[in-house]
Amino acid sequence: MSVRHEITRTADRRVRVQGRPVDSYPALSPEAERGTVRRVTEVGEDVLSRPCQEVTDFGSAELSTLIDDMFLTMHVADGAGLAANQVGVDLRLFVYDCPDDDGIRHVGHIGNPVLDVPEPGSRRLIDASEGCLSVPGATMTVPRTDRAVVRGLDKDGNPLVIEGTGYFARCLQHETDHLLGHTYLDRLSKRDRKEALRQMADRREEVFARRERKAARLTRG
Repeated sequence: MSVRHEITRTADRRVRVQGRPVDSYPALSPEAERGTVRRVTEVGEDVLSRPCQEVTDFGSAELSTLIDDMFLTMHVADGAGLAANQVGVDLRLFVYDCPDDDGIRHVGHIGNPVLDVPEPGSRRLIDASEGCLSVPGATMTVPRTDRAVVRGLDKDGNPLVIEGTGYFARCLQHETDHLLGHTYLDRLSKRDRKEALRQMADRREEVFARRERKAARLTRG
């Protein structure tokens, strides 16, 4: 999921890591510090259009490396969330580094997530702009619930419950959609989907160039 342009990645005492509050956290997460940038898949590729497989290799070095790489790839692409199939890996896993509407930064990963949304009558649908790293350069208005809960497992197989409101709730819903084989384009009318693809065609090269420049700066650093 694309991050809103006005949000910056600065150190912030209002941070929740894996759902738990921490006193301080670096602007660049430790996972991203260890990671390697991977190619982001684009809409139309088969891996994005089918449900992902369950994660089974909890506690493995391979899973930890994938999570590290996803964090750095997300950072370079200025994302707020990234699913494993967005780096070509067919696993039910996503990472996030995303603010909510109260300015709290949420950082973490979750495997085999199951999304809970409030029952009708106890939730609000919010229409807001949404983008996707696999639809580079496009943003469209998408309705999402203002609260969401995701239940799953961390990289060692320990249970996790991650709750989100506002923009972070949107992120949780967006990334869970990816693991079911959907992008936000699937939630649009035919007319709006066509407009999103037009925006992508117009802007994708600019987006790629920006990602390459950011990756190069990190490498030099």
